[in-house]
This record gives sequence, C-alpha cells and structure tokens, in this order.
Amino acid sequence: MDPRLTNQAQESPTESASSRDTSPNADAIMAKKLENGHTENDNFEHSVVRRVFSGDKITLRHIAEERVDAVSEKMQVLPDEYLEDLKSGLRVILDGNGGLQQREEFMILQKLVQSRSDLTPKALVRAHRIQLEILVAIKMGIQAFLHPNVSLSQNSLIEIFLYKRCRNIACQSQLPVEDCSCEICGSKTGFCNVCMCVICTKFDFEVNTCRWIGCDLCSHWTHTDCAVRDGLICMGTSTRSGGGQAEMLFRCRACSRTSELLGWVKDVFQHCAPLWNRTALMTELDIVGRIFRGSEDAKGRKLFWKCEELIEKMKGGLSEQMACRVILMFFQELETDSSRSAELGEAGRLLAPQEACNQIAEVVQEAIGKMEMVANEKLRMLKKARQALEACDHELEDKAREVSDLKLERQRKKQQIEELESIVKLKQAEADMFQLKADEARREAEMLQKIALAKSEKSEEEYASRYLKLKLSEAEAERQYLFQKIKLQESSRSSHGSKGSDPSQMYAKMQDLIKNVYNSSSNAEIQPSERNSARKSS
Repeated sequence: MDPRLTNQAQESPTESASSRDTSPNADAIMAKKLENGHTENDNFEHSVVRRVFSGDKITLRHIAEERVDAVSEKMQVLPDEYLEDLKSGLRVILDGNGGLQQREEFMILQKLVQSRSDLTPKALVRAHRIQLEILVAIKMGIQAFLHPNVSLSQNSLIEIFLYKRCRNIACQSQLPVEDCSCEICGSKTGFCNVCMCVICTKFDFEVNTCRWIGCDLCSHWTHTDCAVRDGLICMGTSTRSGGGQAEMLFRCRACSRTSELLGWVKDVFQHCAPLWNRTALMTELDIVGRIFRGSEDAKGRKLFWKCEELIEKMKGGLSEQMACRVILMFFQELETDSSRSAELGEAGRLLAPQEACNQIAEVVQEAIGKMEMVANEKLRMLKKARQALEACDHELEDKAREVSDLKLERQRKKQQIEELESIVKLKQAEADMFQLKADEARREAEMLQKIALAKSEKSEEEYASRYLKLKLSEAEAERQYLFQKIKLQESSRSSHGSKGSDPSQMYAKMQDLIKNVYNSSSNAEIQPSERNSARKSS
C-alpha cells in the first residue's frame, strides 16, 4: 500500500484551510432539531413561496428562498460594496465562532437551499456571479467559495452546486467517477474517491502523514481516526504474507479488501519522517500507536511499545533527529528479524555446524555494528555536551570578569560620589560663612546709615538755627533802624508840624518786615524735616 505522499497528486486529497468541509456540523444540528419534533423551521419550510420580492436591499434569506432571476436583477443595480458585505456576512457565519444562533441561522439557510427544486442548470445560468457563489457556499458549507482570491468559472460553480464536480477546490474532479463502480461512489452524492474519506466524506489538506490510509486495490482513502473508530483496523490474516500469521490489517469499506499496515507505516516513515518537525513526529508516533494498540502479533506490539517509548523520551527532551533515527533503525531491525526468521524457517533444524556458526557470526557482526553505531552516536552526543559545557564555562568566566569590572566600576563611582559629597559640604560651609559676613556687613551698613542720618539731621538743625538767628538779628537791626527812624520822624513832625511821611505807613511797613522774618524762619524749619523723611524713605 502506497503512502499518501506529495508526489501522488491524484491520490492526495489536498485543499486550502478555508475550504474545509463544514457541512457535518449543520447536519448534526439538523438531527438535533428533528429529534424535538415539529419546529418553527419545519413550519417555515411549508410556508415558502416563490415570489418576486420588493425593497431596495436584499439579504442572505432572500438569496436562499427567492427566485434566481428576481434576485439577479436586483443584484445588478446594487453597489459592489454591498454585495461584498453580503459575502463577508456569510463568511462570518461559516466561521462557526458566532455561537448557536449563527449555526442555527446557517442551518435554516442551508435547508432552504437544499429543499428548492427550481435551482436547475437553466435557472442557475441566469444567476448573478456573487449570488451563485453564495448559493454554492450555503449548500456545501464551505467558505472558500467566498474568498476574494478564489475565482471559479460560472460553469464550475454550477457543476459543484449540482454535485457534478468535486467541491474540493484543490481537486475539481468530475463526478461521478467513471472508472469506479463501488457502492460508495454510486450511492453517496457528491463523493469523490480522489480526495474524500470513505467514512465521513470529508477532505482536508494533510499530506505526507499516517492520518490517511489508502487502499492497495481500489485507491480509496480513509481517515485513520475514522477507520479506528469504525473498527476497520483489526487483526487478520493477509493474503500476501502466505505464512498464515495474524497481523494488523486495514479493511477498505469501498471494496471490503484488506491491506497490511506495518509495511505501509514503514514506507511513510522512511519517506517523510526526516521532513517532520518535533510536533509532527510526536503526532505521527501517537497515530501509529493508536493503530497498533490492539495488535496481538509480536511486531505490532513492539512497534506500539517503541512509539510509546519514543513519545515519553521526546517529552523528556530527546531531539526529533535522534527519535527519527531510532524509529528508522527499529524498522530495519524488524525487517532483518523477518528475513532471519524466514531463513531459519526454511532451514529448520538441519543446519550444518559451519552454517550455524556463520549465521551466529553474522548476528554478532550485526550487533557489533549496531553497538558501534550507538557508540558513535553517544560519542557525538558526548562531544556536543562537552562543547556545550566548555561554552558554559567560557560564558561563566566572561560573566565573572564582567562582575569584577562592575564591582570596580561601582567602587569608583562610590568614591566619586563621596568626593562630590565632600565638595558639596565644603561649598555649603563657604556659602554659610559668606552669608554670615553678608549679614554682618548689612547690619554695619544700616548702623552707619543711621549715624550719617543722625549727623545730617543735627547739622541741618544747626544750620537752621544759625540761619534763624541771623535773620532775627537782621530783623532786629531793621526794627531798631525803623524805630529810630520813626522816632526821628515824630520828633521832626512835632517840630515841623504836620509835614513829612505818614506814621501809619511806617508802622505797616514794620509789620510786613516782621511777618517776612517769621515766614522765612518757618520755611527753614520745614526743609530739614522734608530732607529727613526723604532719607528715611530712600
């Protein structure tokens, strides 16, 4: 049985991730609905009327239940953005992340489309392209038909809708298959034996894997999980072995013939195991372990134990390269044991001593070769571990030097900080001293200013008093002069009669002179006081 490899393009059911078949989810919901008896969806199905609807906008419900030509005419005048929004809304529903409500909504749409009898090739030819893509996506439950990068012709979409072409976009085979007359291909509508599972009729993009089992005779494919679940993998006697020994076999549901599994698993691992990453290798080992879990023959049990052992070792840190080498070596050992058992069976107990010695020598030589191989692998791993240890030692030395450098740098920074702190303290002391001297100088200046002010006031007072005395003396002299003059005038008047100047005028003149003297003395007193107030304010 050939493995499901990438070079077998016609036998590899591949597809994009967005084109996975999701219709079984809708079928499960529909079955649950039918168990509850008559529901509103059943009532709605009987009330569907093929009519021309009115309104400016259309919905997915309109596309699913209304006449094709009416919807097509309406979509011709709608903007492209609105039509793309319709496709995006259906993609969101098909994603299945919207909960039960969206799944029920999709179930109703799918039931409406599947129950229609007017969707004939003649009617679908008149459909708008986006309308046809939505109808195909609803019926098949695959959102890849709505993807902007997927462009199928109008005829291809119609053939997919009518189950005349495979719904797997990566396959696109014509249906029904002409060269197959099995019951599966004839009874299951839309089934493609090139890419779909015989049991679940679904497809995916997995290749180079043990997840798919192909029949040696009819080339139908089956999911390994589906085969294990339905009991198609079991113990039996292969017609090809000829020895009558029981082994694990796969029984194809399409042709009811068996295929041996051990050789198939060995071929898959020999061709594909070097290309697998760690996760893929652990997954494949788990699949092989589930296949041979119920094996009763020695080889199958050994393979099951070896898979379990390698999975545990890989969980403990074993590399995928080493695990791949171990499992391939195990398959070689199984093949060697099989050939040796066959040779021993042919010879029976009539082996000559020399031949027996030769066989024993071959076995010993083979064991020595395997031990040398294991020793070389261990030596390589030891060398690798030693190199890693040396690298760790070098790294530790580098880190130690870095730590010492960091300590020296820290000590240097600490000394610099202490020096800066001492400088700051010194500058603070100097600032305090200068502040003290400034306060003393300010107090001394204030005291000198007070002294100067007092001396200035005193000198001004002395000047004013001297000035007043001088003015008083001048006024007194003037008064005496005037008094003498008055007396002379009076005496002359008495002698000369009423001739001469008027005594009242002389008296008024004397009064004005005295008033001027007093005004000048008051002004002299006011000027020193104003000067003192001006000095105080300044």
